[in-house]
Amino acid sequence: MEYIVTVHQLGGFGLAAEKLNVSQPSLSTQIAAVESDLGVRLFDRSRAGVETTARGLDFVKRAQRILAEVEALRGTMLSDLPFGGRLRLGVLPSIGPYLLPQAITALHDAEPDLRVVVREENTLLLDDGIRSGRFDAIISTPEDHPNTMQHPLFVEPLWVAVAQDHPLAHRSSVTAADLTGQRLLTLDTGHRLSRIVYGIAGASGAIVSDDYEGTSLDSIVLMAATGAGIGILPDLFARRQGIHRSEVRVMPLVTPDSHRTISLLVPSDRTEKFAGALARILRSAAKALELNVIE
Repeated sequence: MEYIVTVHQLGGFGLAAEKLNVSQPSLSTQIAAVESDLGVRLFDRSRAGVETTARGLDFVKRAQRILAEVEALRGTMLSDLPFGGRLRLGVLPSIGPYLLPQAITALHDAEPDLRVVVREENTLLLDDGIRSGRFDAIISTPEDHPNTMQHPLFVEPLWVAVAQDHPLAHRSSVTAADLTGQRLLTLDTGHRLSRIVYGIAGASGAIVSDDYEGTSLDSIVLMAATGAGIGILPDLFARRQGIHRSEVRVMPLVTPDSHRTISLLVPSDRTEKFAGALARILRSAAKALELNVIE
């Protein structure tokens, strides 16, 4: 399984053999034996390289989950530490830089020998990671990750960013009525924020720009500064960075659905008692940032 997953990830038998420290003929023979035993072709081989077949992709996804469980089992048996001594934590890019510094310090104080590996990814990739076993836990929007054990953390309001010469720039806050006919800027559809913004647009009579989808919140701010539209920003980014940007005016968005819930999520088929303690540490960090914590 490890051989097949590695070939899929690297796109070639030679690179996989080098990474796994085995000979290429040995690796090819092992994979051919699996294909013969299952009666399926996992890879299409050509001079251009290796492409994983549809059945191969199904195999890889299932194998990743099994390998992750084996690794977790080994870690649990060899260590009394939470998450087997290593926590692989996925987090939304709009959350990680602001929430995690305080939380990681508190986590280290609680479990000084626990190794924490953090990776920032969008909503879709976080969901893939928690299902494939690539992550032990993620910090994300709970509605996007069904069939997980969910620990609600806080509710995060949304803000808007407009150019300094925008007609709304003098306002202290923006309402749904103010958005009527306006063009909204948001992240690409791999993020839950995008779907929230589409909902706000539908309820307020605004439109979501189809000319531009931001790859980061910084890029949304820059687009708003050019007058391309109204950027929609999460509270943590808006208060920690947005309000200090001279090229835009940033203010709260006051509409019924201008918020998102953030939770700690772990696989539902894994028992991890420390997840509750980790959630409490994250809530404490969120409270210090003056967020609306869900106790």
